[in-house]
Amino acid sequence: MSLNSLGLDKAKLGKEIEALNVLLANYQTYYQNLRGVHWNIKGKRFFELHVKFEDLYTAAQEQVDEIAERILTLGGVPYHTFASYVKHATVPVGENVFDDDKTVRLVIDSISELLRVERPLLDLSDELNDEGTNTLISDLVVEQEKNVWMLKSYLNEAI
Repeated sequence: MSLNSLGLDKAKLGKEIEALNVLLANYQTYYQNLRGVHWNIKGKRFFELHVKFEDLYTAAQEQVDEIAERILTLGGVPYHTFASYVKHATVPVGENVFDDDKTVRLVIDSISELLRVERPLLDLSDELNDEGTNTLISDLVVEQEKNVWMLKSYLNEAI
């Protein structure tokens, strides 16, 4: 087994880097969804949701950077084109979503898809004994689960 400077198995890192790139593509779509609903929200709850979506997209922008930097730390190259994002993302694209309830639903669906992408990454980073990636993903999951709970509560829905 050949280890890199971080003490991680070089031969196994490729799969993790690819998974992180897929997460990055999904985060970029999630971020763009948040920008879109922030700009285009309509309805009686405009003022409160406009601010909430700004909070979420500001956090997502930082998280995108953290994911890309983790890819670089592991020796990979982060996706950096819209073509790559579109090709690899599974987060639903929110085009022409304006209604307040529908915007919240889009954000819930987007976060739920991020969680589906992240959970296997936790297993993979654990297998590689990659605590850095594991901590990053674990922190994302904790925050996203809380956001889903809050947004579902906002819509008066159960988890």
